[in-house]
Amino acid sequence: MKRAGRLMFVAVPLVAVTVYVAVPDQKGDDGPSDSRSSSSPSASSGSAAGLDSPKVKELAQRIVSSAENSSLDWRAQYDYIEDIGDGRGYTAGIIGFTTGTHDLLTLVELYTESHPDNALERYLPALRSVDGSDSHEGLDPGFTAAWKEEAQKDAFKRVQDSQRDRVYFDPAVRLAKRDGLGALGQFIYYDAMVMHGPGDPGFHGIRERAMAEADTPAEGGDEESYLDIFLDTRRATMKSEKRDTTRVDTAQRRFLYDGNLDLRTPLEWKVYGVTYRVP
Repeated sequence: MKRAGRLMFVAVPLVAVTVYVAVPDQKGDDGPSDSRSSSSPSASSGSAAGLDSPKVKELAQRIVSSAENSSLDWRAQYDYIEDIGDGRGYTAGIIGFTTGTHDLLTLVELYTESHPDNALERYLPALRSVDGSDSHEGLDPGFTAAWKEEAQKDAFKRVQDSQRDRVYFDPAVRLAKRDGLGALGQFIYYDAMVMHGPGDPGFHGIRERAMAEADTPAEGGDEESYLDIFLDTRRATMKSEKRDTTRVDTAQRRFLYDGNLDLRTPLEWKVYGVTYRVP
């Protein structure tokens, strides 16, 4: 028998550091932002919109960035690159492409097809060699500087955007809609796809295990109960991987327990004890 969701807040011991974040107006895809402004477009105006509507998609990138980069300014992350010690080699760019999980290699290959003789091209043999491992062999010491150099170019930013959407955002939203989920559920799927990747183990395995325990709305189940069980399943996966679970415990569950299935603003959540607010 499939079980009902608990809908009980998960208490997590955290030392809270409150940061009030005013979300800026955006001046275009690659333009600078004004940190003094707090007049961000609200997803709550008009009828409820899916995650793939421009305003809600922008909001989704900010929430993911709060967990991935401790910042709502996701556009400042194109040149990000470091080894965070998770066994995946270098993590880089707006969505955390990694040298150990094939997606960074694919990104550089696609970029090189359309923009040959770029600063990253010379590292393709090394990227192919280290794919599937945490090795830096053939990448150090120049790869990080080459990444930062290319990340200043609009063409490389566009390729990062395209790969984020093709590999993570679009598949997650498509499946969430198939399961009958609104904007919050679509975001929960997207964030899981970003962290865990597709496949099993990965996002698809988490989804399959959740669906074995609860009916999706498309199957006639209750949306809040199904999402609660999906988050239970994802949290167990994260704990088994020794990952911090606060992006689930004090962000996504907060939205769910507030009944905010449309992911309407204003929003307030915590990641790693830091409070973020979108007005």
